[in-house]
Amino acid sequence: MKHALRLPKAKQMVTLVHKGNIMKYTEGAFRDWGYELVTTEFRADCVTERESWILGNKERNPDLSVEDNARQIEPGYDALTAEKRADICKEVQAVLDAIWATHGNGQWKEKIMVNDRIADSIFQQIQTRPDEYSILATMNLNGDYLSDAAAAIVGGLGMGPGANIGDNCAIFEATHGTAPKHAGLDRINPGSVILSGVMMLEFMGWQEAADLIKQGIGAAISHREVTYDLARLMEPPVDPPLKCSEFAEAIVKHFGGK
Repeated sequence: MKHALRLPKAKQMVTLVHKGNIMKYTEGAFRDWGYELVTTEFRADCVTERESWILGNKERNPDLSVEDNARQIEPGYDALTAEKRADICKEVQAVLDAIWATHGNGQWKEKIMVNDRIADSIFQQIQTRPDEYSILATMNLNGDYLSDAAAAIVGGLGMGPGANIGDNCAIFEATHGTAPKHAGLDRINPGSVILSGVMMLEFMGWQEAADLIKQGIGAAISHREVTYDLARLMEPPVDPPLKCSEFAEAIVKHFGGK
């Protein structure tokens, strides 16, 4: 897994992004591995979306039978084979037996929610309702696509920070690659590198400094003091746009958000 893309959302949620409905033995395995990890190593801290349905059904109706609970979580339950219906009932009972004491009676609402979404579906969902998602965990290819699409929502790759965080070290860098044709021209948006630095400061626990930089960037943009890539997206376009160095100076000038 290469990517864990963070979207702006307060609720604790991790979404496994995959094409497992078609690529069952590769991306489907990624999805299954994700759920296995969640329900074993992080059992006390997490609940899956499907588990939350089972628990929620039981909470709303304590007398609900296992079969009726299964009927509510599985579309077309009554049209399934007897064997398949038995499997779903077994799943419901297993969830109730395993985590009702620790996750039931609303306790699951304070846990980290883990769900999954098909890759092509999430492309439109992060643009039409990004507030419904927090962290998208993906394999390499889908992550490359999605990180660029998400960056476009906030102005392009010039505003997209990046981080590679491991058990022993972390590296923070811009999401975009190099652009030799722009070298030495003092015109490219430095936001991606600067925001990567913000992520590094947050990782180190220096939140005050990180907040100061974020406030400076936000205020500079709201005052229309931006480089050419953001300038052409504004209405009316900013003319002339700031140079790379001038944008950095504007950010410093607006430390404190003023």
